[in-house]
Amino acid sequence: MSSLANSSSTATWLVFNGLDTFTSIEFCGQPVAATNNQFRQYYFDVTSILSTCPSDSAVLSINFGSAPNIADQIAAQPGQETFPFGIEIVYEFPNRQYIRKEQSDFGWDWCGIYFFIDPFVFGLLTLTLCSRGPAFAPAGPWQPAYVVQLNTSEVYIRNSLYDIYREGQLNGLPPNQTAPWVVNASLDFIGTLPQGASLNYQFINSTTNQTVSGGALSNITTTNNTITGSVVVDPSSYSLWWPNGLGAPNLYNLTVSVVDSSNATIASVNRRTGFRTIILNEGPITELQMSQGIAPGNNWHFEINGQEFYAKGSNLIPPDAFWPRVTLTRMQQLFQSVVDGNQNMLRVWASGAYQPDFIYDLADEMGILMWSEFEFGDALYPVDEEFLANVQEEATYNVRRINHHPSLALWAGGNELESLELSNVETNFPEQYDRYMAEYALLFLQTLVPIVYGNSKSITYMPSSTNNGYLELNFSLPIPIVERYNNKTPGAIYGDTDYYNYDSSVAFNYSGYPVGRFANEFGFHSMPSVFTWEQAVDESDLYFNSTTVLLRDHHQPSGDLNTSNVFNSSIGQGQMTVAVEQWYPVPSKTDSIANFSAWCHATQIFQADFYSSEIQFYRRGSGMPERQLGSLYWQLEDIWQAPTWAGIEYDGRWKVLHYSAKDIYQPIIISPFFNVTTGDLQIYVTSDLWTPASGTASLSWVDWSGNQINNTGVPASTDFTVGAINTTQILHTNTNNFTFDLTNAVLVLNITAQGQLPNTNVNTTFNHGNFFHPVPLGQAKLVDPGLTLSYSNSTQNFTVEATTGVAAWVWVENPAGTVLNFDSNAFLLLPGQSRELSYNLKSDTTNGAWIDEVTVQSIWNNTLST
Repeated sequence: MSSLANSSSTATWLVFNGLDTFTSIEFCGQPVAATNNQFRQYYFDVTSILSTCPSDSAVLSINFGSAPNIADQIAAQPGQETFPFGIEIVYEFPNRQYIRKEQSDFGWDWCGIYFFIDPFVFGLLTLTLCSRGPAFAPAGPWQPAYVVQLNTSEVYIRNSLYDIYREGQLNGLPPNQTAPWVVNASLDFIGTLPQGASLNYQFINSTTNQTVSGGALSNITTTNNTITGSVVVDPSSYSLWWPNGLGAPNLYNLTVSVVDSSNATIASVNRRTGFRTIILNEGPITELQMSQGIAPGNNWHFEINGQEFYAKGSNLIPPDAFWPRVTLTRMQQLFQSVVDGNQNMLRVWASGAYQPDFIYDLADEMGILMWSEFEFGDALYPVDEEFLANVQEEATYNVRRINHHPSLALWAGGNELESLELSNVETNFPEQYDRYMAEYALLFLQTLVPIVYGNSKSITYMPSSTNNGYLELNFSLPIPIVERYNNKTPGAIYGDTDYYNYDSSVAFNYSGYPVGRFANEFGFHSMPSVFTWEQAVDESDLYFNSTTVLLRDHHQPSGDLNTSNVFNSSIGQGQMTVAVEQWYPVPSKTDSIANFSAWCHATQIFQADFYSSEIQFYRRGSGMPERQLGSLYWQLEDIWQAPTWAGIEYDGRWKVLHYSAKDIYQPIIISPFFNVTTGDLQIYVTSDLWTPASGTASLSWVDWSGNQINNTGVPASTDFTVGAINTTQILHTNTNNFTFDLTNAVLVLNITAQGQLPNTNVNTTFNHGNFFHPVPLGQAKLVDPGLTLSYSNSTQNFTVEATTGVAAWVWVENPAGTVLNFDSNAFLLLPGQSRELSYNLKSDTTNGAWIDEVTVQSIWNNTLST
């Protein structure tokens, strides 16, 4: 490094915002420190080292160790914490629970894993490739680093906390929505503050760039490295921040300045923030709620600015195995797909990494709530003093760093820690359950609760995703949360649910879906499109059960570093194959690549069909005794090109799932619910609007040629009114009473309704369509729908039309070299019906030639040999 000041009046610091993971750091040839946590901010005073360093020898050297090897060494230390066999889920590398590194870097069932140090230049630091077969566990600086030089009167703000909450607010409890806002600012600094230092603030509207308020903060407190102050502001001066579909995501730039006794600015920090309250309400069901038909137990739903709402979304996994490839443009495209998909919440899944600020910035802008989690999952963890101290530093840094983002919806301690890990111990090792529950409480309650609640009054914390909520929330206790665990009252409903069932024969049996207050993950895997496979796999390997394709299916994971465990991989491939054979016409193309593509697409149809069924069930639950108020499916996006649960492929291409979720996440939907055993068929209209909506539903039985079926006993239309965040039944019948051929029948459902979007007083027209077939499409008497596709140069839209029959799962597909999404896809068309499709083009390497290569198909194409 050159041009570094080297005088007795200058202090020099190294600041690292993310080192992955094990390092030894030298500066000017002298040791500085060792690090062992990917998620911490490290800062080191190297003033004395630099003072003895010749000006041409200021070299920073960082040596990164092998995380898998070091994890094994830590696990083997004498006296190290051990866990019962099978409690840690091993995907490839073992012992991930002993180190503070992205847990999915050691493998997961949706990704491959690699051991790799990426070659790049970091200042004067050059890292070289260290390949170890087919597996990577990345190492290197993954967040910015700085050399900070300070004169005697200067300070450097290394981190900051902004907390905006209602006066009197307590974590996890509904606040008074008329109370003033309290703004608390706390700055972590390096350097020495002058005597009498204080804090000033200024709010600027980020849209108008106009100053809203400003002045001095009061209640100033100072420690060796933190200065804190607060102010109460008038709520009438600020517009609320709202999630997507519920209002505008209003934002403000807040600058907090450190000033000396003469009011001269020493340092300042600007953060964009917003005014909102967001709580996870886990309180007991009240007498009033029970009088409304809600089952006893506890609530488990989110409330934004005092209003309960239906959370619609998915789970965000690490977008890439290598964080330097996670760019602003890439995340903008991904989050635009979230918004376009009618989603308002993402669960930022534990076992990845804490998201960088620019990702939360995008969520703030776009109105996407971010249910966030500490990076623990699918394992139990050590609780020795050193490990807990390391976690405390990690958690404190990230809680303070992220808190100013209005998109932050929740902190959870980790993933499946109670529902899977403790549950497995209780079932298989009951004699050890008390020990591991106590250790769990030590880490996820006694350690993390004080960090979250000690830094923020504006956010809720829960110790584990998928749990039964709390037994008591009492702020007079040292740890306010008394966890419920399995202390449940029979007949009562608690907590959130997850659901995975790979027996596709019962895929649409909604009586098997979990009944809870909220669904935080559920799903089934599918193949990516052939275009995505072609990015990573040689053409000779593009068939469904090629070894290359098989070994990219990590469901089930190999459980070790075996790169040829075809048996485990074949389990997931078999589940997808059986699902297609169970429910749809089976592809059998003469061209091998075309057949592979058709099979890939067929697995996506099953996935979308299955998820849609579940989401409709959960949304209907908003008007059922469970008062179910959220569904977040697994998962939003892919980390690589492989069979996964994702709705968006690695390059941003939408699978069938994302289109279907967009459709079924519309504000008002019509849904069929069929009991195949009894023949019972019910049709519901469900709304997540905050006021009642009224409209008309049309119901029409037709055969697959599109001819009307008469004398069905089903009314052609019916009027309805559906309550706020509620559901209403509009038809109850039984297919055993029908005299027509059920293999040649489809019930076409459409609604038109009038209602008001949240935070508006304007009537809006809502339309939704759906369809129901009494037998699987593989048994239905499908006909050629005669689909046609045209493109208009004037409107620059595509039009697809069915000419000879009913077209189910109409699919318009863009070719390789493009990433785009149409405004709708995977829909039903009756003969004579057409649909005009606009599109959002995100990238194009074909110079516009792609327009002539767009194709259209439907489920009928599975019956064709070409």
